[in-house]
Amino acid sequence: MSSNRSKFTGGIHRGCLRVQSAKNGNINSIKDLRGKRIGVPGMGTPPFIFANRVLGANGIDPSKEITWRVFPAGELGLALDKGEIDALADSEPIGSLLIAEGKVKNVADQAQDAPYKDEYCCAVIVNGKFLKSNPSAAAAATRALLKAAKWVEANPAAAARLSVEKGYLASSPELNTVAISHLRYVPSVSGAEMAVNSASAEMKVAGMFSPTSDVPDLAKRAFGHLDGVTDEWLQNLQVEKVAGGQIPPDQDIRLYAELILNDTEGSCCKAKKVLAAQK
Repeated sequence: MSSNRSKFTGGIHRGCLRVQSAKNGNINSIKDLRGKRIGVPGMGTPPFIFANRVLGANGIDPSKEITWRVFPAGELGLALDKGEIDALADSEPIGSLLIAEGKVKNVADQAQDAPYKDEYCCAVIVNGKFLKSNPSAAAAATRALLKAAKWVEANPAAAARLSVEKGYLASSPELNTVAISHLRYVPSVSGAEMAVNSASAEMKVAGMFSPTSDVPDLAKRAFGHLDGVTDEWLQNLQVEKVAGGQIPPDQDIRLYAELILNDTEGSCCKAKKVLAAQK
């Protein structure tokens, strides 16, 4: 691997990737996907890679036994409604929005399913040429992003409002808070490195790497350790809690998210009743 190749430098959060199927359809497990059409936001995207991994781990050849269809992330649900695909692979907040709309059920959920639930799905990646020429700036940028992740964990409601108000997401602050609460913004350096190793191993099983690939060596060269970017630094890092940025103490937002994300009839209504009862 060239020294100018991009490198992972830290983990942002866990749990945003899913494979989903029509709520009232007959696809209930990964094994049911053999021979089906799966919609993805792009070939090579994190949802595509996650789907390939879970398919390969379940004995399905993603390159031969799956038909891949590419749609803009916001149109995956529509493609499912129109029968253009049988299932889809997505990331947050699309996954939470589709479940809240009653369109889909989870077939694979990185936030809850072993062995993925403790794995970092989203990480900082630094351009190799930039890293080589500006190691201090690369470290500073990584620290800023990891600090921001820690801020989101401390201020989930504020982060949800900010992303909607700035137009980053076409969602409501309430649903975006649910989507954020489904994730764990606990930034980590060692956790990200472990994720690169585990993902690489399953990508090899899925046929995304050559059968002769040396996965441990590949993963080692794909990760960059930067000065001042360590788990110890993260553990000692303090972030502010902004006024109104947290979930009110009488609302268990993770319970609310769990109820919405469970594929039960009327889960949104049940969640509202639970919150009302807590007040």
